[in-house]
Amino acid sequence: MSSWINLSALWRIVVIGLLAGAGLPALFAVGLRALASGSDAAAAGSNDDQVVGGSPAGMAVAGLCFAVVLAAIGYGIYLIVNSS
Repeated sequence: MSSWINLSALWRIVVIGLLAGAGLPALFAVGLRALASGSDAAAAGSNDDQVVGGSPAGMAVAGLCFAVVLAAIGYGIYLIVNSS
């Protein structure tokens, strides 16, 4: 173990960076994909009654994904505001 490098802190930074840096955008993409699942607008023609296509389960998964992303953003803002 080097006295210059704290490996425990370094691993924490890497894990948090991966989760927040790549995990949240990936979770947002999963939410978008779940929102579009089950919709086949091209085959069905124009359907003016349906604003958002997809199955109810896909919409629930998308809502959960978006809620987690919004909660992480809110927590980040909370940390920034409380640090001053």
